[in-house]
Amino acid sequence: MSDRIRLGTAPDSWGVWFPDDPKQVPWQQFLDETAAAGYAWIELGPYGYLPTDPERLRDELGSRGLQLSGGAVFAGLHRGADALDRAVEECRQEARLLTALGAKHLVLLPEGYTDLDGTITQPVDLTREQWTDLTGGMSTLAKTLHDEFDVELVFHPHADSHVDTQERVERFLHDTDPEHVQLCLDTGHISYCGGDNIAIIRAFPERIGYVHLKQVDPAVIAQVDAEGLHFAEAVRRGAMIEPPNGVPEMPPLLDALRDLDVDLFAIVEQDLYPCERDVPLPIATRTAGYLGGCGLGPVTRRA
Repeated sequence: MSDRIRLGTAPDSWGVWFPDDPKQVPWQQFLDETAAAGYAWIELGPYGYLPTDPERLRDELGSRGLQLSGGAVFAGLHRGADALDRAVEECRQEARLLTALGAKHLVLLPEGYTDLDGTITQPVDLTREQWTDLTGGMSTLAKTLHDEFDVELVFHPHADSHVDTQERVERFLHDTDPEHVQLCLDTGHISYCGGDNIAIIRAFPERIGYVHLKQVDPAVIAQVDAEGLHFAEAVRRGAMIEPPNGVPEMPPLLDALRDLDVDLFAIVEQDLYPCERDVPLPIATRTAGYLGGCGLGPVTRRA
């Protein structure tokens, strides 16, 4: 077992995209089933989905043998100074909760350009000025959180956003502060957008600060390409699939991560929104078993 890569999961793997949504499982069910599936580490998910009072959250996690790896925030830093100010305050709010529970990682996801119904809400490509606002804002935000909270801000490339393809990911890393800006390598989103996860790991080994583990179904990706599907529709069609049934292939990917020889969280984050409430647990249990068999842990069966 690799003791430098700690396995966890996230509310996303239970179909949770929003703080409150009747289509989603209640947070108590998520925590109960996370423990039942064998995981010991979790992410917060959307701020407000899990309790935000530190003492209550600590009790809820502790009673189930769970620990917190980090949280996530969406931001549209390409929108300029006002957007950066909002992101600073939202990240501070989340960083206070994370650090109260001993977590050190905050995942920043870029604002997407499509809505749940596929509506394009803003231009697909950024101007040079907007790109500078995005990369400069990320560098400023990461340094602020590091200096104020000793929290590592890691950037999450995302399908249907302005940092999606491998080319854009590499440009983003070149244009941001290497001392403070690290990458949350989401293996599913990179593969969804036609990228090569292992190539990114090898090209930017010092920038890999956190990992979201997921696979994509090549058949659904072919539909995305052929029909011009937006991301939410692709998810509804099952684009994100449990291992070992999709790509990227997990064993060589995990070997590349082990070769970094650094401490990493590898958080399973399989997009399932929306899904029936009895769907996530069997998938999560099989996924934990498969990744445990690949040498990741801790995984403990409790049900």
